[in-house]
Amino acid sequence: MNGLVIVLIAIVLLAAGYLLYGRWLAKKWGIDPKAETPAVKYEDGEDFVPSSRFTVFSHQFSSIAGAGPVTGPILASVFGWVPVFLWIVVGGLFFGAVQDFGALYASVKNEGKSMGMIIEKYIGKMGRKLFMLFCWLFTLLVIAAFTDMVAGTFNAYPAGDGNAVYANGAAATVSMLFIGVAVILGIILKKAPKMNEIVKGIVAIALIVVMFAVGMKLPIYTNKTMWIYIIMIYLFLASVLPMWLLMQPRDYMTTFMLLGMIIGAVVGVVVAHPAMQLNAFNGFVLTGTDGSKSYLFPTLFVTIACGAVSGFHSLVSSETSSKTIRNEKDMPMVGYGAMVVESLLGIIVLVVVGAVAVNGTKPDGTPFAIFSSGVAGFLEMLGVPNDVATVFMTMCVSALALTSLDSVARIGRMSFQELFYEDTTDPAKMGGVRRVLTNKYFATIVTLFFGYLLTLGGYNNVWPLFGSANQLLAALVLIALAVFLKTTGRTGWTLYVPMVSMLAVTFTALVQKFIALVSNVMNGTAVFLIDGLQLIVAVLLMVLGVMVAASCFTKLLKTKKQEEA
Repeated sequence: MNGLVIVLIAIVLLAAGYLLYGRWLAKKWGIDPKAETPAVKYEDGEDFVPSSRFTVFSHQFSSIAGAGPVTGPILASVFGWVPVFLWIVVGGLFFGAVQDFGALYASVKNEGKSMGMIIEKYIGKMGRKLFMLFCWLFTLLVIAAFTDMVAGTFNAYPAGDGNAVYANGAAATVSMLFIGVAVILGIILKKAPKMNEIVKGIVAIALIVVMFAVGMKLPIYTNKTMWIYIIMIYLFLASVLPMWLLMQPRDYMTTFMLLGMIIGAVVGVVVAHPAMQLNAFNGFVLTGTDGSKSYLFPTLFVTIACGAVSGFHSLVSSETSSKTIRNEKDMPMVGYGAMVVESLLGIIVLVVVGAVAVNGTKPDGTPFAIFSSGVAGFLEMLGVPNDVATVFMTMCVSALALTSLDSVARIGRMSFQELFYEDTTDPAKMGGVRRVLTNKYFATIVTLFFGYLLTLGGYNNVWPLFGSANQLLAALVLIALAVFLKTTGRTGWTLYVPMVSMLAVTFTALVQKFIALVSNVMNGTAVFLIDGLQLIVAVLLMVLGVMVAASCFTKLLKTKKQEEA
């Protein structure tokens, strides 16, 4: 089938879903343009920062569009392009976008509270504690997987033979410039808060062009280990600095770059209109070269996370974006719309890998390398020089993971702090130990330290566990949102099928991963920093998942008379 036709079908379906289903949900739940949002009510210049619709959208999209939309569809393409296409579209519209919008909506309607605090309000304190511990463990997996990916992308010596790769070094320079320039842009926007959106966009694009030109001239050549250390330092800064100073301006500029990547890929598909070289369907059970079997259920649904549904998105919605929404009418575009665009990115990735597939299956190489080389080939057809196209795509795919990393580091820090909050968040009213545990600098260091330990296992080992935990988090959030909607008299039945489906998928995947890790231990092939740590995390995630789900379901299934009693 022609790749262009697949993209056009996806655009029509996703646009229709946003205009019809997304707007219907907003109408049923209730949007009040005159209501005072938490960003306005609690503006503090740190986390609560009233922002324009596109600024919040850019933060949401940049944060959620991590490595998942690239990695997931490419890895899952071994099952064939049809199941991947169907899950991205159906999952994106009826699972992922509903969860993202729901988490944003619930947080804005509850004074910008995190999902953990919302669970405490509607379910109980124990539910919050369990949920926040689950969230914190999950952020460690994200930090580990995405840090390894970014460091690998920036690694100038991937072959280990001493020969530097120019594209990796140039993309690294651009990414480092992004951090410094983001701070400068943040200060400018702080001094001129009413700057025209068009002018602001022109400034951002001009800065991107300048940084790209400098990166092309001055590549940074260093190894993967050094990049892991550099990324950890950046994550510390992103976690503790005010939103307006680093994360918001960085995400704002990154969004233009990512949209440029999507537009470039779409134009390339239009010009090349490649035929899908992937098989349409390869079966429900696949056998690997080592004899291991991979099952469509649940593998497909935990491999394609961010392109269809991702629990991480709910943390972005409720921990950061909800605190910057200036008007409630912006919520559908930010919550539902950003997910729709990400699903489109997942479809484009599928078409790209389909265009370069060999013998009906994806080519060898990492997902980032496959996608980068594929789109770079499209851009070359448009007359873009090979070096420019390769550096641009390498820069874009690394930005996908890096923008999620800075958000998840901040969310991980906040989750750790919330674990130890009791009746007050005022340090002056806490004991000495609790004051240290809730200190944002201490919480950040602890989070990054354990994230670093898991990074040592590499993303190939962490990704299956990350995918399972990510989708389980989505299921738990959907249950909590169903309780919120029921308690507040809003329509919540639309969440029932997604939450039950994701619970079945994720617990099956976690049990499979647990069996595989135990098998490694029994065979004597396990390494503690890889298999051992992952086994501990897997067990904790399963136990916490059961406990959180049980407490949520208990509340959800209570009748009105039981609640009154």
